[in-house]
Amino acid sequence: MSLPTWLRPWWPLFKRLHLLVTRLLGHLFRAVSPLLGARGVPRRATEIAVETAREPGVTLHPGSPEESWVRPATLGEPAGHWLFEAIHAATVPTPKVPATTIPATFTLEIAGGRLSGDYAAATTPTKVLDHETSTYFGVFDWREHPVFLRPSLGPTEHVDGTVLSLTARGTSENYYHFLYDALGRLAVLEETLGEQALKEADAVVVPHRTRYQKQLLELAGVTTRLIQPERGRTVSADRLLVPSNPNWALQAPPATVRWLRDRLPPSGATDTPRRLYVTRGTTPRTRRYVEEAALWPELERRGFARIDPGQHSVQEQIDLFHGADVVVSPHGAALTNLTFSRPGVRVLEMFASTYVHLGLWAICQAVGADYRYLVAEPAAGPNGPNQGVLDDVTIPPARVLASVDALLADLEK
Repeated sequence: MSLPTWLRPWWPLFKRLHLLVTRLLGHLFRAVSPLLGARGVPRRATEIAVETAREPGVTLHPGSPEESWVRPATLGEPAGHWLFEAIHAATVPTPKVPATTIPATFTLEIAGGRLSGDYAAATTPTKVLDHETSTYFGVFDWREHPVFLRPSLGPTEHVDGTVLSLTARGTSENYYHFLYDALGRLAVLEETLGEQALKEADAVVVPHRTRYQKQLLELAGVTTRLIQPERGRTVSADRLLVPSNPNWALQAPPATVRWLRDRLPPSGATDTPRRLYVTRGTTPRTRRYVEEAALWPELERRGFARIDPGQHSVQEQIDLFHGADVVVSPHGAALTNLTFSRPGVRVLEMFASTYVHLGLWAICQAVGADYRYLVAEPAAGPNGPNQGVLDDVTIPPARVLASVDALLADLEK
């Protein structure tokens, strides 16, 4: 959600009020939960899955241990932008800065487990919410989880056998989150339980309404019965498998990137353009680049091809980004396809001053890209807002071209 400019100073207050209301309602709904039986909301929660594994019928299958990731310095304008500088000093995640530590991986196996809502919050038969696999945007205390905004978990659909959860916050509507927070969990499942685990699943709870979701699932080999997660509904299973989400803090773990590149390879197409400009169209309030009409003729003279990834199949997008030497684009989920680019690809990502996001930069770090950022003026300060999620990007074309020419000069050396 993006607030109108005049409301943004009030956003911290709105957020605090929302979390307070969630806490109050949750306190009430947890109190009446015993009266509602299986439909009642979780009575309590655990902060980490190791604690959840102490509940009856819950097993934790460990994967890789936690590891630190030292991120190299990043070039861009304005130099030393506060958000890029903060990530190099971060040791724990905050609402503004993702973690520099890649979390340990695991899969929870819950006998009689349940998944609730379109974000698939995982709970045990003893009504314990596993917060570690059920994280939500901006929520760091389980008492503020949106599962507590409703008096009950809603109607329950029981599935016999084994159900696998690939659902997390954002996976129902965003290409980036679907690729990294949904499909990325398949890597964890295979690491912890082996490649046969997916084949043994009788159903998979995962969003699959859009064309790109269906195509990605097919390319990744997910061909079993699919169940759409729904707001206000719960799915229960004889045996529930919930892989951890190593990308919960948006750090694009290198192991996840490697798995995605191996599982979703290019087709071998050789006729794709080497220089890409990724357009976001002309509709206002979509993070479009406002001066695109003036910039494009200059980019075209430099050998760029303009693409709208939404007009291509997933495989075509993989091929386009794999074949590119240079990619220029305003910030957007289409840049998630940099996952499939070759090491050394040159990337220029443009931001509005009111919204700078590090998720795609983290992918570039993992694939070995030569990444540069360009933030519109005025750049937000350390305590400034980062709330213009859909704000359009307006940067003088001359400034963009200077950055593009610097990338091209490096390419030609």
